[in-house]
Amino acid sequence: MEFCQVAYFVNDVRAAVPKANELLGAGPFLVSEEIKLAWAELRGIPGDFVHTSAYGQWGNVMMELVQQDSEGASPFRDMYAPGETGLHHMALMVDSMTDAYSHFADQGYEVAARAATASGVEFGFIDAVDSLGHMIEIYEKSEQLTGFYNYIRQAAEKPFSDPFL
Repeated sequence: MEFCQVAYFVNDVRAAVPKANELLGAGPFLVSEEIKLAWAELRGIPGDFVHTSAYGQWGNVMMELVQQDSEGASPFRDMYAPGETGLHHMALMVDSMTDAYSHFADQGYEVAARAATASGVEFGFIDAVDSLGHMIEIYEKSEQLTGFYNYIRQAAEKPFSDPFL
C-alpha cells in the first residue's frame, strides 16, 4: 500500500492555502465548498459531516486542507476540538473497500467513519491515531478518482502564481 495524499485539518481552508503554498510549495489548490455527503456513518452511527476541502499537489502526493463546516460528531472532531488544527489523515487508494476494511480490522484498527460523496465515491477513515498519530483514509481506485488526481497533478506541472485553481 502506498500513500497518495496527506491531509491537514484547518480552521479556514482559504486562509490555509496561501500558507501551504508559500511554506511548502504545494498547489495550486482546487477548493470544493461545503461538501455534502450521500450518506455517512460515524463509529457505526448514521451521521453527517459537511466539510470544505482544498486539493493541491505537494511533490509526489496530493495535499488536502480540510475544514469542518457543520458542528457535531465527525472523524475530524475525533481528533481536533474547535480551533485546533494538525495532520488528520494520509490516504490510500485500494483495490477493494471490503478487503481494505477487513485488512485493517484484522490488524486491530477500528473504522472511525464510512461515507460516500454525492457522486457515489465511498471512503472510510481508519482510526490509527494511537499507533501512527493520524487517521488513514481509504477509497477504491476508479477512473473518476485517478482522473481527479491526475487533474491536480497536471495543474502543478504548469507555472502558476495564484495558489488557487
